[in-house]
Amino acid sequence: MTFLVGPMQMHLDGHKELTAHNEIIELKPKERVYVPLLHGNAVVKPLVNVGDKVKIGDRIACRDDHFYVPFFAPVSGEVVAIEKHMSCALKPVDHIVIANDGKDEKADLATLDEEAKRDDIIDFMKDKGLVGCGGAGFPTYIKYQTDKCSTLIINAVECEPYITADARMIETRMDDFYRGVKALIKASNCRECLIGIKENKTELIALLKERFKDEAMVKICPLKDVYPMGWERTLVYALLKKRYDKLPIEVGVIVSNATTAIMLAQAMTSGLPIYEKMVTVSGEGVKNPHNVLCRVGTTYKELIEACGGYNENISKLALIAGGPMMGNTVTKDEVAITPFANAVTVLKYEDIKPLACLRCGACIDHCPSGLQPVNINKAFKAKDLDLVKKLKAQDCIECGMCTYVCPSKIAVTEGIRRAKRSLALLKK
Repeated sequence: MTFLVGPMQMHLDGHKELTAHNEIIELKPKERVYVPLLHGNAVVKPLVNVGDKVKIGDRIACRDDHFYVPFFAPVSGEVVAIEKHMSCALKPVDHIVIANDGKDEKADLATLDEEAKRDDIIDFMKDKGLVGCGGAGFPTYIKYQTDKCSTLIINAVECEPYITADARMIETRMDDFYRGVKALIKASNCRECLIGIKENKTELIALLKERFKDEAMVKICPLKDVYPMGWERTLVYALLKKRYDKLPIEVGVIVSNATTAIMLAQAMTSGLPIYEKMVTVSGEGVKNPHNVLCRVGTTYKELIEACGGYNENISKLALIAGGPMMGNTVTKDEVAITPFANAVTVLKYEDIKPLACLRCGACIDHCPSGLQPVNINKAFKAKDLDLVKKLKAQDCIECGMCTYVCPSKIAVTEGIRRAKRSLALLKK
């Protein structure tokens, strides 16, 4: 990162009002759910066969390489297929298809007492397949296998436009949030816990301060309404004025998403893994934007139908897995919700004709990673992968800021994505 940097962040119109205060739709699972065997680029092996009967919480698949991440049945019923469907990663992957019997029978699931020891909590996270619920899905237990944590940061910022799922989860499950934060404090063995949240969420800040008023270790920290404040590097610097090379633990910090804390508390109390998710379904392409509580394996089509369907007044739509800045545009609404999904955004499609690069440097000034997006793009177009690597393209978080600020409307982020994929292929 160069010392000569620009603002590296900016205020965006969040459009949060579309879903911030209306009722939450509780969507019952349909006749079939489709559980994507997807976790990063890793192979996830099914543990069931066609014809097997399952209950909610039964293990049905597992990633077991350098990470251990089990997958669970979100409904009770029968496994009727293991077949490929399009995924939010823009490629077909195997899905376990379960015919829902409507009984919602639950497996005999282990719980965990709030007085459990630190190592027991970490093992419990691993056993329940707890992953980061902010969109990345990183296995939570990995972060807590350290004795170097001095500060635990709970990320309740939710800086991506349109998305309000975390805030609604905290509002409606405050007791679970409290218990989950307490469990993460014990698991991290930290000396302080900072809950980062945007300063404009005044009502929620007041609720949090009241709930945690007797917890001396916990501090509620209002932050500027800028993007990408929810990114770990930006968040750690905003709260602690510390920078690091690769991981927050290098400066004694663990960062966990707010919904992850809630899911941990749910698992400890009921034994249930992440079998359902709060998903923000929003954008002008949806008739009635809402937050929807749905089962893992629910399709985007079902979510959008629950929100009144597509807006017929818009002739061409862009369907996005996630938010408009960091999400992926998908071509089919048969894509299914994963345990780490948090949003489906539907916007008006704009056929933008880019102009030649003006060399204005706006993308460099606003890159939160301190990179040179325009030069990475140029090197990739010239097929100079050595230069692409030297310019640290792999450090790009694909936040979309460079594309957003580009006056020439160049799809800079997409170019860097392709450059990163080319570098990844070189390693194989």
